[in-house]
Amino acid sequence: MGFELPPYPYDLLDPYRALANQHSGGVVDLSVGTPCDPPPEEAVRALVESDSERGYPSSIGSEEFRKSCQEWVKRVFRVGLDAEKNIAACIGTKEFVVSTPNYLHLRNPEKDTVLYPEISYPSYAMGAHLAGCRAVPVKVDEGGKLLLEDLDPDDINRSLMLWVNYPSNPTGAVADLAPIADWGRSHNVPIFSDECYSQFVWGRKPSTVLSSGLPGVVAVHSLSKRSNLAGIRAGFYAGDEDLVFWLKEVRKHSGKMIPGPVQAAASLAYSDDQHVEKQKLRYRERLEFLQSCLKSLGVESELPQGSFYLWVWSGQDGSWDLVERLASEVGILVAPGSFFGSSNHVRIAAVQTLEKLELIQNRLDS
Repeated sequence: MGFELPPYPYDLLDPYRALANQHSGGVVDLSVGTPCDPPPEEAVRALVESDSERGYPSSIGSEEFRKSCQEWVKRVFRVGLDAEKNIAACIGTKEFVVSTPNYLHLRNPEKDTVLYPEISYPSYAMGAHLAGCRAVPVKVDEGGKLLLEDLDPDDINRSLMLWVNYPSNPTGAVADLAPIADWGRSHNVPIFSDECYSQFVWGRKPSTVLSSGLPGVVAVHSLSKRSNLAGIRAGFYAGDEDLVFWLKEVRKHSGKMIPGPVQAAASLAYSDDQHVEKQKLRYRERLEFLQSCLKSLGVESELPQGSFYLWVWSGQDGSWDLVERLASEVGILVAPGSFFGSSNHVRIAAVQTLEKLELIQNRLDS
C-alpha cells in the first residue's frame, strides 16, 4: 500500500473554531502563525510598480534580490556571503522545507533519513515522508536543546540532513548553533537551519548557523514573519557552496521561481530593519498580555526566549482538553501540542492585534 496521507492538522480545529465563534465578537484565532500587522508600504507598492511582471523571473533570484539578502545577512549577523555562490531564492520557506529532502535524496540515493527535532514544525517530518524517506526525531531536553548524543549511529550514517529551528516553533527555545554545525561536519550530516524567527529574540542578538562557517550548513530565511509578508511567498537559503549549487540547479529544472514583482518587493523589505524592531515590540506586548489572561484562567505560562508563541503546559489530561476549554470559556482558538510532537502542551500565537486580544479580557471580566 502506498503512502497514506494524514489529514491536514489545522482542518482538525474546525469544531473548536465553531465553538469559539459562539462568543460575542467571534473567535480570537491564535492557532496559526499568520501575521496580522502591516508590511512595509514600499514593499507593497513594488508589487505593482516594479515593471517585472512580463518576463520569466530568475529561479535563483534576481541580482537585486540576492544582493539585498547578502547585505541583510551582513548587517544583522555580521556574516559575509557571496551573492552568486552562497545565496538563492525560494518560494517562501515551507515549500523549501518540504521539497529539499527529495532533492537531497536524488543527490545521495544511498541515504534515506531526515533528522528533525521531536518537538517542531510538522513540515520537517512531512518533507521526509513525501520524499519516500525515513523521518527520525531527535530528542530534546526541557530547555529545547537537541540530544544528538542519543541518536542511533545507524540513523546518523543514513542521514541526508538534520533540520534545526531556533528560535523554535513551537517552544520559543534558542540555542547555540555552532556546536550543532560542528556535530554535522564531524558526522557528514548537512545542517539545515530554519531561521525564520531569528530577529524575534529578547535580551540577545539574532544568531545564524552561518556564523560557524559555511561548509556543511544551510540557513533558511523568510519574509513571512519578519516583514508580515506571508502572502507573497518569498524567502532565501544560503550557505555551503556545493549544497546551494545543487539545490538551485535542481530547482531550476523543477520550475521553482519567485514571481518578479515579489522579488522586487522582497528586496525592499530586506533593505529595512526598522519595521522589524517595531514588530518585536508588538509581539512582546501581546505575549505579556496573553500570559496575564491565561493566569486569570489558572493556566501558567512562561514567556519565550524567541518567536511569538506561548508554549503552554496543558496537564496530564492532554492538549485537546485545553484547546476545548479555551474555545468554550473565552473564545480562543489555539493549536494542540500534538501537531508539533507533544500531547501535553498547546501553542498560542500572538498574531492578533491588542484590540482583538482585549476581547479575551472582556470575557474574563464578564
